[in-house]
Amino acid sequence: MAREKKWLILAAVMLGGIMGPIDASVVNVVLPTITDFFHAELSTAQWIPMVYLLMISSLLLTYGRLGDILGYRTIYLSGLAGFVFSSALCGFSRNIEMLIICRALQGITAGMMMAVSYAIVVAAFPAYERGKALGVNATSIAVGLAIGPTLGGFVATYLGWRFIFYINIPIGIAGLLLAARVLPGPLIAEGRGKQRIDVVGAGTAFIALFSFLFAVNRWQTMEMHTRMPLLVVIIAALSLFLYTERHVLQPMVDLSLFKIKTFSFANLSSMLNFMSQYVLVFLTPFYLQRILQYTPDQIGLVMVASPLVILIVAPFSGALSDRIGTRVLSASGAGICALALFLMAQIGVTHALDVAWRIALFGLGTGLFQSPNNSAVMGSTPKQYLGVGSGILATMRNVGMVLGIAAGGAVIAYRLPFYALYADNAFLCALHDAYIAGALFTGIAAFTSLIRYKKEISA
Repeated sequence: MAREKKWLILAAVMLGGIMGPIDASVVNVVLPTITDFFHAELSTAQWIPMVYLLMISSLLLTYGRLGDILGYRTIYLSGLAGFVFSSALCGFSRNIEMLIICRALQGITAGMMMAVSYAIVVAAFPAYERGKALGVNATSIAVGLAIGPTLGGFVATYLGWRFIFYINIPIGIAGLLLAARVLPGPLIAEGRGKQRIDVVGAGTAFIALFSFLFAVNRWQTMEMHTRMPLLVVIIAALSLFLYTERHVLQPMVDLSLFKIKTFSFANLSSMLNFMSQYVLVFLTPFYLQRILQYTPDQIGLVMVASPLVILIVAPFSGALSDRIGTRVLSASGAGICALALFLMAQIGVTHALDVAWRIALFGLGTGLFQSPNNSAVMGSTPKQYLGVGSGILATMRNVGMVLGIAAGGAVIAYRLPFYALYADNAFLCALHDAYIAGALFTGIAAFTSLIRYKKEISA
């Protein structure tokens, strides 16, 4: 593929990919404003961000498989067009129930883009540039996370909350026009004969993932009589999914992929690292607000330290992994993340720079880890399953986000009453324990990142 063409393909994927992290972070910033506007209960308003994440995470596997069957171009363009349309609907919402439904639709379409983005990049670039391309692609996520909170506060203050959804429209249209022009057709997995979707597998995977992630989100507020039926649904759906995938002729997820050591452990590392990342991302704003008494704009300026460092480091880390392999960089990055969280667990009442350098150190670790680790996953995926591999990697990322938030919240909830008995600042002590838990997650990821084939596979 011509040099100019492959970089245009990457640019198109990045332009679409930047909207997801912007949208997620922007909505979180203005959620109180939306709640007040519709005079809604907080328990209802929480569905605005939650349903978006639930729909994305539950459908990524299905979309990855559809990409292998119908073509990555088809799935990506359909998702991007749908995301633009659903963003407009979110902005037009006349009540909170309509907004929640439109956010669900937005999640359904965003998942289509996320599921096949890695596959598109890997298919467009030769193996010796795979890490570099994935590293550059990672900057779109970092930029989205970096500008999201600040952009959300500015837009909501001067234009109104509806424009946080309207800003997706011009970006999405530009991305759609570029992608339609440069993405080659059919851009489909190699070596495939006539394929069809495994409907039972897709349905049971959706039910299992949706129920599991919903349970993780709401477990602490559920009554016991609600928990048990939900557990039954999760176990039944997962069992039927595994049985189906082992016995159908064309499974949605070929379980033999997980026999590939590099594929399995790199995906596990990704989930663990994102768990630790979202312990930090979820809890640190509460520390800045409750302990340091910072305003939302001040919190945004401190939290931007991590994505800014990722933006700088990720492309270099990806390019370096093409030369020296993924093992050392991934393990080192995860280890640095663990160190940063351990240092966060030592923090007291301090100032912004003392917090920001720790967060920046976590960003350094993340930048070193993500691109090589993503390259390890996609490089170990057989070419005919690039869509499924891309979908699984994206699923691990989203499941890690949800589990990280749940784990951080659970540690705070269970340790706070204990420290309240004798500590002067019980919340800060419980927060330290949560950061230690996050350090353990990514510390384990450092070890699992070392488990690779002796000779890493090139796609």
